[in-house]
Amino acid sequence: MIRAINKVTAPIARRVSLMVARGVLAIVNDASKLQGVQVKLLSGEVRDMERFQNYGFSAQPHAGAEVAAIFVGGNRDHGLAIAIDDRRYRLVNMQAGEVAIYDDLGHTITLTRTGIVISGGAHDININNCPNVIVTGGDVKADGISLKTHVHTGVQAGSADTGAPKV
Repeated sequence: MIRAINKVTAPIARRVSLMVARGVLAIVNDASKLQGVQVKLLSGEVRDMERFQNYGFSAQPHAGAEVAAIFVGGNRDHGLAIAIDDRRYRLVNMQAGEVAIYDDLGHTITLTRTGIVISGGAHDININNCPNVIVTGGDVKADGISLKTHVHTGVQAGSADTGAPKV
């Protein structure tokens, strides 16, 4: 009796076991409307699949990143990459509730418990196509010099230029 039940349920169990997989990213194709990836799965199994990303966010991960994939109905011919993470670059030791966007070059935007921290990873930060940058209820400081409260040296009445701000 058990042998007969196993015979009937074996194909179902096999399909279920093939529905979810972990793999390693091999190639990314970012030219199409939905990103395509090639993933190395079980013992030499390599599959091309579509990668779903959250609306408004897009990334092109490096080869070697880890992939979580699902296969509808256990059909390995149409896999969907639902998550890709790369432990080589992931930020660590964040506090509960913190959120970050990051890349492999050290560029980060971190929503910390005490404010927002932007790091350019030793690169310039550019703000493009903004007619105005507006700061409400605060100040802008560069190298410790306040935009609101700085004073200039060499001030003379009339149309003369002032000297540099005092630090």
